[in-house]
Amino acid sequence: MTVIHSTFTLERTYPVPPARVFAAWADPAAKARWFVPDGTHELDFRVGGGETVGATSPDGTPVAVASTYHDIVPEQRIVYSTTLTGGKTLATVSITTVELVGEGDGTRLVLTEQDTFLDGAEEPAWREQGTGDWLDRLGEALR
Repeated sequence: MTVIHSTFTLERTYPVPPARVFAAWADPAAKARWFVPDGTHELDFRVGGGETVGATSPDGTPVAVASTYHDIVPEQRIVYSTTLTGGKTLATVSITTVELVGEGDGTRLVLTEQDTFLDGAEEPAWREQGTGDWLDRLGEALR
């Protein structure tokens, strides 16, 4: 039985105003396009609302992601907690803060994630890489 704690911060700059970046998180259809390329997605974007993702890992294991939104400041900040379960095994519990900062005509997004990884079911490097990948897909969707 092991527990690993990890925190990482990723930054991206997008050439659109914070309102566009925020809308890409808040609108269910828009978010599904960049956040969940394969799998199921449901989004109730409000404080107390949630988000679920159902997918399959490369080895065929069902993966379930469930998030709860705790703080939403339109065009500025989003804070949510997430669990990731592979099969019937809880792999991670995390808290994520997304900050949107207007810079000229664009937006600097700063995402900070604090994770608890349980029993080796997921690795910190995997999570950071995967999060970076979907932030890159967000950038592509905003072009």
